[in-house]
Amino acid sequence: MAGNSLNSVDPELARLIAAEERRQADTVKLIASENYVSKAVLEATGTVLTNKYSEGYAGKRYYEGQQVIDQIETLAVERAKSLFGVNHANVQPYSGSPANLAIYLAFLNPGDTVLGMGLPFGGHLTHGWSVSATGKWFNAARYGVRKDTGRIDMDEVRELALEHRPKLIFCGGTAIPRTIDFPAFAEIAREVGAVLAADIAHIAGLVAGGAHPSPVGHADVISTTTHKTLRGPRGAMLMATSDEHATALNKAVFPGLQGGPHNHTTAAIAVALHEAAQPDFKAYAAQVVKNAQALADELAGRGFDLVSGGTDNHLILMDLTPKGIGGKPAAKALDRAGLETNYNTVPFDPRKPFDPSGIRIGTPSVTSRGMGEAEMRQIGAWIDEVVTAVAKGDAEDVIARVHQEVSDLTAQFPAPGLS
Repeated sequence: MAGNSLNSVDPELARLIAAEERRQADTVKLIASENYVSKAVLEATGTVLTNKYSEGYAGKRYYEGQQVIDQIETLAVERAKSLFGVNHANVQPYSGSPANLAIYLAFLNPGDTVLGMGLPFGGHLTHGWSVSATGKWFNAARYGVRKDTGRIDMDEVRELALEHRPKLIFCGGTAIPRTIDFPAFAEIAREVGAVLAADIAHIAGLVAGGAHPSPVGHADVISTTTHKTLRGPRGAMLMATSDEHATALNKAVFPGLQGGPHNHTTAAIAVALHEAAQPDFKAYAAQVVKNAQALADELAGRGFDLVSGGTDNHLILMDLTPKGIGGKPAAKALDRAGLETNYNTVPFDPRKPFDPSGIRIGTPSVTSRGMGEAEMRQIGAWIDEVVTAVAKGDAEDVIARVHQEVSDLTAQFPAPGLS
């Protein structure tokens, strides 16, 4: 079997992977948490590094044969420190949720209080939501957004912090279309003596590219995935500026939560960080925001209700209630038309999470394909056509036509990393 290709060993799986590659090539990918990685990142991910176990950290391993692995992990760490301007980085977390769990393990005991953004308002499960381990094992207080603006009310955050005296405060989330005020969160955290954790999973690439303010110098610890706007593999990182916080985080990741790191992922993270340090990545990050704002303007002009009225970053959250349709049927119809989105709750949503009022869209992937504001206006028009047709109950002809037009567009903008 050694040396045989996937196609010869498992043609059924090879066929499915090829089908997914075709689907990704032919689809306008608007899911805010997804992107296309480069061929270099893909190559690093699929290497013999997956064969090696490496419990511990560079220079302090529990397995021998780490001469090369130590260099690879050190390279990734140094690149993360340089790119984000931090003193310490841990590139071992398997993904974003384990990275956030490590923050709890590093700084809290079970039953301690955490203050995070509520899931229905744009927060993440691991910020203390009830169905997450973080909501079951810790005492969670939750902030939201103002009903009139759709934006975080920092006065409310401070009031909750003073009332509950959390040991940990999370800022950041999964459906926040506006700039996160890291200095304001830091001031509140200092006032109540809490550790401030900035979860920049969605905006890490924008931070690295200078298109969003950085939490460095404000947050005590920073958590991020590597596979969204950063255009890396499915992994995560934890960063800190102080030795004390870094030591606690390292112990929490290993041996607290994990065994050996995924060395092939570490290598791919190193590649993505190298790419993000290049001048063209700054242009990419800026274009992501320009595209999101152009798409938001187009949708608003067509009568869509945008949470907070628009966007400052890569993400748009829409309440489809005025359009007379729920988020789930809209997302399903858009997918059939080649426009890939996800249905999502909106603030103060009266509907259930599995059948919510909104959809969430983003521009990282379409920007990676080289699309610009003109294409965003066309995409906005297609979204409007499909949603309007579905709401009227007569959508199949529109869906078929839009799908063909989407295919014509994607053929003009090849996706990175795909053959």
